[in-house]
Amino acid sequence: MTVDNEPRSSLPGESLVFARRLFTHWRRQPVVPIQAVFFPTFLLVTYYLLVGESVMTVTGADSLYGLVPTCAVAGAMFGALAASLSIRFEREGGLLSRMWTLPVHRSSALTGRLLAEAVRTLVASAVITAVGIGLGLRFEGGWFDLLLFLMVPVVVGVIFAAALIAIAVRTTNSSVLMWLAVPAITAAFASSGSPPVELLPGAVQPLVRYQPMATAIGAMRSLAQGDSALWPLVLGCAWTVALAAVILPLAVRGYRAAAESGP
Repeated sequence: MTVDNEPRSSLPGESLVFARRLFTHWRRQPVVPIQAVFFPTFLLVTYYLLVGESVMTVTGADSLYGLVPTCAVAGAMFGALAASLSIRFEREGGLLSRMWTLPVHRSSALTGRLLAEAVRTLVASAVITAVGIGLGLRFEGGWFDLLLFLMVPVVVGVIFAAALIAIAVRTTNSSVLMWLAVPAITAAFASSGSPPVELLPGAVQPLVRYQPMATAIGAMRSLAQGDSALWPLVLGCAWTVALAAVILPLAVRGYRAAAESGP
């Protein structure tokens, strides 16, 4: 009787392998980096040049403190949307099933994908923030505030990516992803980062102020300005826990079913 003493890889190590696979894919087919970095950066520069002075005249505040968070959060969602389109092809081509049969932790492929989304969003948010600083943004908070500022889009991007995965593994029609993407991205721009909430009709102010994207962008604005971000961070954490409790189990079950069903 022989005993196989070969050590198994850890879940974090295997997740890194799957994440690197996605990084290689994105480098060779840079649709995701373009959607995640260049497109929101273009929106930031264009929006600031077109309406920056008008917002300063109307509100008395620099629009960059709202535009940079808005474009960082929107970039996280744009990138997640572009990345999710490949899942359908991986399922139909049998790649998900082949990865499922590998001698690795069953969750490593999914956690690796979410890890790749988190790293991509962190890098994209840092680039967008650097461009904002070049345009005149002055970060008034400390280094810890800057870290929290960059982590907010990461959390949004991971939750949004999980929601897209939950849909992508269950459909053969890519346009279905837009049913989630369009309202979510619209919510990012219809938040405190773009139109000042105080200038909106009173009936819609509570909807804009307390929707998930508004709390994320409001927290980033407060962190950049050096103000207290406790309340928007608390609201954002509440939204994160509630959405993760619903979305992550759906993504896990859907991914498992798609992998086990084969092409």
